[in-house]
Amino acid sequence: MQSERDISLRVMEQADLEAAAEVHRLAFTRQQHSFKWLESNLNATPKTFCYVAYAEAACIGYIIWSQKAGFRPSVVLELEQIAVSPNYQGNGVGKILITDTLPDVIRKLKEQGAVLKHIMVTTRADNYAQRLYRNVLGAEVEATLANLYSEDEVIMVARNVKT
Repeated sequence: MQSERDISLRVMEQADLEAAAEVHRLAFTRQQHSFKWLESNLNATPKTFCYVAYAEAACIGYIIWSQKAGFRPSVVLELEQIAVSPNYQGNGVGKILITDTLPDVIRKLKEQGAVLKHIMVTTRADNYAQRLYRNVLGAEVEATLANLYSEDEVIMVARNVKT
């Protein structure tokens, strides 16, 4: 089991893309073009904020936060995607990715003259990660979209996030 002390987080860089793409490939088996997907998100900075998690020299996860609907003074931030390598799932890496990167995102928003208002997450209706989003962010299911991708999707929102 990985302990929090063994995990380091940092802003994703071009040099991280190959390793992060492998995490994407393993975590999202129905998706394609992992490298291109992550590269396009990385290139969308400052609209998006991308971070990676490492245990020793291995990339074990990443998180992508994305500002919705333009640059606004009160930001609706989407947890666009979070992925943890299957060998590290269930060890708190997802929680660490959220809790340890969100303060940096909030700081970057402040530098843009903005504050965080809400956080939105979309995920499969049967995804156990809903519990993570509820417990860590306070997000609640707001809507269910039938058969959107491979199954039903839910939209979760953490309203009036305290920073």
